[in-house]
Amino acid sequence: MSVLYDIPGPQSRRRTLIGSLVAGLVVLAVLVVVVVRLAEQEQFTAEKWGPLLDPTTDEFPLVWQRIGLGLQATLAAAALAVVFSLVVGTLLAVTRLVSAPWYRWLVVGVVELLRGLPVVVTIFFAARALPALGVDLPTLAYLVIGLTLYNSVIIAEIVRAGVASLPRGQAEAAAAVGMTRGQSLRLIQLPQAFRVMLPALISQLVVVLKDTALGFIILYPELLRTAQIVVQTTRNPLQMFFVIAVIFILINYALSRLATYVEKRLSRSRTTPDGAAPGPVVQEGAVV
Repeated sequence: MSVLYDIPGPQSRRRTLIGSLVAGLVVLAVLVVVVVRLAEQEQFTAEKWGPLLDPTTDEFPLVWQRIGLGLQATLAAAALAVVFSLVVGTLLAVTRLVSAPWYRWLVVGVVELLRGLPVVVTIFFAARALPALGVDLPTLAYLVIGLTLYNSVIIAEIVRAGVASLPRGQAEAAAAVGMTRGQSLRLIQLPQAFRVMLPALISQLVVVLKDTALGFIILYPELLRTAQIVVQTTRNPLQMFFVIAVIFILINYALSRLATYVEKRLSRSRTTPDGAAPGPVVQEGAVV
């Protein structure tokens, strides 16, 4: 018997198997219908797929050169947004943790406001508000600012949750040896919190990378915008966007596997060889 539910009996397993087979047949039938309809519309012809899969065509090198440039622009925006989001998010989390009650509401208000906004709104706002204020920047900067505004508050909450998950004795021991709240966070709690929340931070990379596709609304030449431009010449939108989707899936899958790997490594490092969790280490009268 499981903790949450009873182990299925023979009849339940049989019904589950029959339901799975029926659902699988329905999905297969839908796929067959889709493939037949696409074939009737000549979506599997060499003319449609040649620019993407046939190196002998004249369009193949030009198309993949454009896709490569779009991928570079996407990765550049994602990398910059991740770096700035980590810095700003950590500062927001620390400010919220050490702030006095009389102005903590301001930090909380900023975090909750930005968390409630769709990321497309922050990107569009950065691209329209800053030029109206006389701040002219490259399109990449507007996209990075919009992504940073949204993702930094998410990371701030991850950091705050990581610090809150640590034993309370960490902060008490630091205070006992004369450390300020800021010193305790910087020297003791944040290093441990980053280690605990590293898998969650890596998973957030997937969100940032996918959100870069919203750069098309401000005409930033990322991967999706590049595909839209190429499609105007190749006239194969279904095939082009299928390839773009596969590229995103492969990158995001690699990041997800990296998060899983890091989480497993951290789980093993937090246990002793016999499988027991290590006890606290006492250094200079403080538990760290």
